[in-house]
Amino acid sequence: MINADKRQAVKALAAEGRSKKEIACLLNIAPKSVRRLLKNNGATPQPRQDKIVISEELLRRTYVDCKGFKQRIYEVLTEEHGLTIGYSTLTRLLRDSGIGRKHQHRYAHVEDVPGAEMQHDTSPHRVKLGTETMLVQCSSMYLRYSKMRYIQFYRSFNRWQMKCFFHEALSWLGYAAKICVIDNTNLAVLHGTGKNAVFHPEMVSFAKPYDFAWLAHEKGHANRKAGCERSFWTAETNFLPGRTFSSLKDLNQQALAWSDRFAQRPQAKTQLIPRELFESEKADLFKLPEALQAPYQPHQRVLDAHGYLAFDGNYYWVPNEPRMSPGGKVDLLQYAREIKIFPYGLSSGRCVLSYPLPAYGTKNQRFAPDGAVLNPYVPRQFKQNSQEEEKRLRAMDPLCDEYLNFIQTAGDVRQKPRFIRDLYCLSLKMSKELLLATLSRALRYKVSSLEALQRISRQLLQTECPDLAEESALTQDYEQRETFQAGRFSEENDLIDWLDLHPGQEEPDE
Repeated sequence: MINADKRQAVKALAAEGRSKKEIACLLNIAPKSVRRLLKNNGATPQPRQDKIVISEELLRRTYVDCKGFKQRIYEVLTEEHGLTIGYSTLTRLLRDSGIGRKHQHRYAHVEDVPGAEMQHDTSPHRVKLGTETMLVQCSSMYLRYSKMRYIQFYRSFNRWQMKCFFHEALSWLGYAAKICVIDNTNLAVLHGTGKNAVFHPEMVSFAKPYDFAWLAHEKGHANRKAGCERSFWTAETNFLPGRTFSSLKDLNQQALAWSDRFAQRPQAKTQLIPRELFESEKADLFKLPEALQAPYQPHQRVLDAHGYLAFDGNYYWVPNEPRMSPGGKVDLLQYAREIKIFPYGLSSGRCVLSYPLPAYGTKNQRFAPDGAVLNPYVPRQFKQNSQEEEKRLRAMDPLCDEYLNFIQTAGDVRQKPRFIRDLYCLSLKMSKELLLATLSRALRYKVSSLEALQRISRQLLQTECPDLAEESALTQDYEQRETFQAGRFSEENDLIDWLDLHPGQEEPDE
């Protein structure tokens, strides 16, 4: 609709003798609209009048009866009340009357009170660690009044890691606020949202030694913890760009140094320094005790025959200690950075042995205490690698190299190291010519089964490779061979001459 100002401008320009096209170009309106306005002498059109008038009371009553389903409201009005109305007209009347529209509550301003509030949240980021770009979760702790920040990165974030992060963050600060504002994450919320949220008893008991309570904001009200949300943007634009990280440990070390340096810089708008505000806020915060127990997870393990226990894909050797012998049970407490091993049932006593946890992604490794000689025996579940076997096979012939590349990309070979070891053992039982002929046919038909390779080799021996020596055959019927049958009647060798009956006596000279 053309507003009143343009209507007056059209009349004024027409009075000056301007043409209709010129007026349309000057005011950026259609020439037809100019002609219509001049014909009506610039009068304002009458507002639209609905041909069918529906009382607002009827609309509200029907809306309640139909539980807000507009299609059902349309059916009731047209079938039961006999109203001839379009569906789009009905929805417009509901919008104009404000029926069914939820009232958008704006946030009330929350004052920055010293020691009153801290905030926590997580956010995903893609970070290049070494040569690989991977998805990590950034966990952030933020003190609202002093603007102190603490961030760390995790490959995954669960309830156990959330407790470890809170312990490390609050220990780094040395103080805790009265409440911690979080979103409605199921890591802390058992059920409900916002003011109706019921927190998990495990997280409630975890917060008691730190003297703070949980507070979940309303659903969709992320601005309630805007300072924590801003921390992620600051990390994305100020911390991550221009830095290189060799590992997840290196990333977290640089994040800790950045948090400490960022706390000594004046803020952009207020020019206040978080570290100085934090010093003045300490009087209103809860000071953490000196010896605060770090969170841990209890486990039980059984030592194998060689004294190894398995944990998180690695093997830890336990020397023969009282009540910790091979084959016995032990208690294991998992902390954020280490594990501690106790005799079975005595985890509340003195720690016998502790190991620092290896870097993320370390698997199938053996560890021994500092200064101890590693047990030469390997655990039964220890996964042997196939690097040496693969190296020898690839050096044998380019065809072997091509077949191994096919195996590495084959989706139906689940245990590729074991397949490569078995293939190497198979190569020792046949000649090189037979092996290459077998792998050539296997590549042609995309064969990735060891049993199928053995069948192919037998077929080649029988049909296509009669010139190969008989000892190349993969047979287990050696007892049926003629040479074996003839050897049954040979005399046994006398081994007395090779026995050393007197170890201290020297052999006589010939």
